[in-house]
Amino acid sequence: MSSTHGWRPYAMDGALAAVVAVMLGATVLVTPGSGALDLVAVLTGSLALAAWRRAPVAALLVTTACMLVFSVHAHPGPPAAFPVLVSVFGTVRAGHRLVAALASAVFLGVSLAVSLYTAAGQDAQDLVQRTTLLLGWFLAAGVAATVSRHRQAYLEQAEQRAVEAERTREEAARRRAGEERLRIARELHDSLTHSISIIKVQAGVAVHLARKRGEDVPAALLAIQEASGDAMRELRATLEVLRDQDAATGPGPDLDSRLDRLDDLVRRARSTGLPATVTVSGVRQPLPDEVDRAAYRIVQEALTNVSRHAGGAGAAVRIEYGGAELVVQVDDDGLASEDTPPVPGVGLLGMRERVTALGGRLRAEPRPEGGFTVRAELPLGRTLGETS
Repeated sequence: MSSTHGWRPYAMDGALAAVVAVMLGATVLVTPGSGALDLVAVLTGSLALAAWRRAPVAALLVTTACMLVFSVHAHPGPPAAFPVLVSVFGTVRAGHRLVAALASAVFLGVSLAVSLYTAAGQDAQDLVQRTTLLLGWFLAAGVAATVSRHRQAYLEQAEQRAVEAERTREEAARRRAGEERLRIARELHDSLTHSISIIKVQAGVAVHLARKRGEDVPAALLAIQEASGDAMRELRATLEVLRDQDAATGPGPDLDSRLDRLDDLVRRARSTGLPATVTVSGVRQPLPDEVDRAAYRIVQEALTNVSRHAGGAGAAVRIEYGGAELVVQVDDDGLASEDTPPVPGVGLLGMRERVTALGGRLRAEPRPEGGFTVRAELPLGRTLGETS
């Protein structure tokens, strides 16, 4: 919040009004010929300064009238002009220069007339000097207020320009991101889609020929056919998200990548020759979308790594539903050991990014008894939209 709209300036205005009231009150007490009316006028005019920022014109009118009463009755001299000077400054700063000029002219004119009327036996040169000094003070207050007003306008314009520049940068960044998404979508469509389509077609032809000849279709061939079909569906969903700017900020294309499809995932892994078991413990419960997809993808990547790197090992998948978190663990009995830890690849990096984005914990390391374990602890109380 800016200083002109905060509470501190108003507190300072109140303090200023109180100080001026005390000082001029003391002036009333030591000024010969002053009385209760002068004290009331001084206190009213001084306390009106508390509103010089919020209601400058009203404060100017009140201080001018009250200080004129004090000046006409008690002839205190220059001290009576101080509240009017502050009000003139605030009024000019607010843009009401004509009102400030009129109030200044009235105060100076009346003060001069009163001084001339009561100047019998006084030095005329001293009277002229005091009047000139007051006029200079009023002119200085007006100039200072004008400078302050221009400075405030400059700061506001600079702030607006900064906001506009930030908005322009954000728009340019979004435009570049959109262009990059379209470029990636074109590259994926022209290269990866073509390759997966060929794999799917060739697998389908091989399955058809085997069945036509009355032969048993190899389980691995059926797994290739099914996996290529799933890959095509997910790739199409990814391309749709990349081309749709609104969808790009949504939950992502993994709409079918949920734990309720875990049995299909494990079945495909078994069809490739990977011995795999699944254990689910705890009370099943609806999961946040991001947690559900992350758990599925972690199991998928872990089983893929076992097939590729564990040398014919078996895998045990364990899902634990807890009250505050979901635990996903995949253990294999492969050749990994603590003496020869595997080099983390893109798959493990992707796992860690998913888990970190959800505020969870990931442990991916060789087991003391041999083999490799992947354990992800995913909190159920946070989603991607709530992370910072």
